[in-house]
Amino acid sequence: MRGQHESEIETAENLIAEVIGAAEEVRNPLDGLVEKSASDPGAAFVPEVLERLAVLKQEDRAAFEVLRFQLKKKAGCRVTALDEAIAEESGDAGGRGLKQADILIELAQTAELFHTPDSTGFADLDINGHRETWPIRAKGFRRWLARRFFETTQGAPSSEALQSALNVIEAKAHFDAPERVVHVRIGGLGDKLYLDLGDEAWRAVEIDGMGWRLIDNPPVRFRRAAGMQPLPMPLPGGSVQALRSFLNVQSDSDFVLVVSWSLACLRNRGPYPVIVLSGEQGSAKSTFSAILRALIDPNTAPLRALPREDRDLFIAASNGHVLAFDNVSGVPAWISDTLCRLATGGGFAVRQLYTDQDEVLFDAARPVILNGIEDIVTRPDLADRAVFLTLEPILEERRRPEAELWAAFEAERPCILGALLDAVVEGLKRLPETHLPKLPRMADFALWATACETALWSAGTFWSAYCGNREEAVEGVIDGDPIAAAVRTVMTTRTEWTGTASELLGALGEEAGERVAKSKTWPDSPRALAGRLRRAATFLRKIGIDIAFDREGRARTRIIRITATPNHPLPAEAGARSSTPSASSAPIPKSNSANGFAAPDPRTVAKDTDGRGGEPIPIVRINPLKLIEVTVADGADAKPPPQSAPEKTGWRTRV
Repeated sequence: MRGQHESEIETAENLIAEVIGAAEEVRNPLDGLVEKSASDPGAAFVPEVLERLAVLKQEDRAAFEVLRFQLKKKAGCRVTALDEAIAEESGDAGGRGLKQADILIELAQTAELFHTPDSTGFADLDINGHRETWPIRAKGFRRWLARRFFETTQGAPSSEALQSALNVIEAKAHFDAPERVVHVRIGGLGDKLYLDLGDEAWRAVEIDGMGWRLIDNPPVRFRRAAGMQPLPMPLPGGSVQALRSFLNVQSDSDFVLVVSWSLACLRNRGPYPVIVLSGEQGSAKSTFSAILRALIDPNTAPLRALPREDRDLFIAASNGHVLAFDNVSGVPAWISDTLCRLATGGGFAVRQLYTDQDEVLFDAARPVILNGIEDIVTRPDLADRAVFLTLEPILEERRRPEAELWAAFEAERPCILGALLDAVVEGLKRLPETHLPKLPRMADFALWATACETALWSAGTFWSAYCGNREEAVEGVIDGDPIAAAVRTVMTTRTEWTGTASELLGALGEEAGERVAKSKTWPDSPRALAGRLRRAATFLRKIGIDIAFDREGRARTRIIRITATPNHPLPAEAGARSSTPSASSAPIPKSNSANGFAAPDPRTVAKDTDGRGGEPIPIVRINPLKLIEVTVADGADAKPPPQSAPEKTGWRTRV
């Protein structure tokens, strides 16, 4: 009996020993946690580990912070998510991140939220007594919100909390706030224009038919993009003639066009002509472009390279009012079409990054500056929207140091800007009653410049300069397009040509020569030729050549019919010299002693249309915008030269 009792005691002791040994083998779940988390990111989020971390945080905060730091640095653990998990484990229902997000959302209530037509959220902030407008996703709003959080809590919000708060704030701006339009540099409301000075106080210039004035809180909203620089406060009493000393312009007409382009930039709507500067090295093309942009829309990077895709051009147009592209060697077809839409107003749509279906839309017009050594604009559709200036090289004795030039310009810039604003006031007052005898492609630009011009020089000055510039553009584009040039040459000896696109392609190839017909710029199919003819038709029509597409016969064969209109007589043979044209019938600008603008000499007196005196020219250039009177007696006794029979059947000519 006694032995049995002792045996039971020994068994119980063994059980107790086994339990004690098993208890000694239970390890602390935090031991080796850093090493485990380095290979297993979820090791720190196991329930028993979270429970132990919550206890450690309560009992020994210093040890907890050391372990948390090691998990972040050595194991790459997401400590913010870990903090939220620990808070949830310890019974804190809000969690650290959620509490911060709620505070941020509450702080954002002091901002006035709204959204734009493209659903972008914005906020009006009251900073130091003035209003600032920032996109909710922009750094400006994030900095303001983080600063308010620090002032309230003396701490920094986590990135997760800030992102969560921005999502809610943006949703409130979209669903619970009004819709408004946000402008860049130039805005309009009713019959008033507003020019954002871009200064720290967010002031603007208000312009209407009564005058212009400086205001602190404009009724329209402006957005400040990266790189925007402030304009000086404009001063009254200046003259635009002060601008001429900083620009390499050779004629009064060119200066009129430069000032007219600048006045167009001060409108809140297009169309805006593309100003194209060409000239050899040393003609100050880059300086010319930089000064024009600094006068209207200064930027830390005023000149840029031509973008390589639509997305880059879209970004530039979204963040600036004036776009200036420097040292352009050539304008590809795709970017020529894009610049056409940008000049007259059109939409861009690019896919939003990191999405499959969302698009970013842009629908506006922007003034554009292009400069290059060669004739970079050769497509008629862009040339019809452009103003062309050719800069002469600057002699070494006339050069000025760049620092001296910009210092002098900065001193004159407030007065020059004030003079331009005076002209804008005149334009707003006279635009409703302004009319032109005929409207060009850029009709709104021509009407606006005509309405503004009487504040600067006599009426008719702009129209005379603009018509002359368009004449030169027609000649330059036709000379630069081998198809248009070949059509012009073919029509010098006939008044009508009719045939198919294939027959015309062969006829033009024979006229242009084998070398040109085998170049990359020559169309490789009749269909491509038809497209090129449609593009060139506008400018060919201006020199009296009409192109029509029709179908004939029961087979409905496509026919191209080219006719030379009697109002624009063509030369009898290529290479003949043109006679000296009569002086322009447009009114010559009167001298204005107030602004120092001298009346220009007649453009074509005793000179040919190229201004090269008596030098022979290879191809006769027709003056398309001047009416050339042709009397009946000129051709009454003239005998037409014998016309040879067509070499090919299927196309016909008429003399």
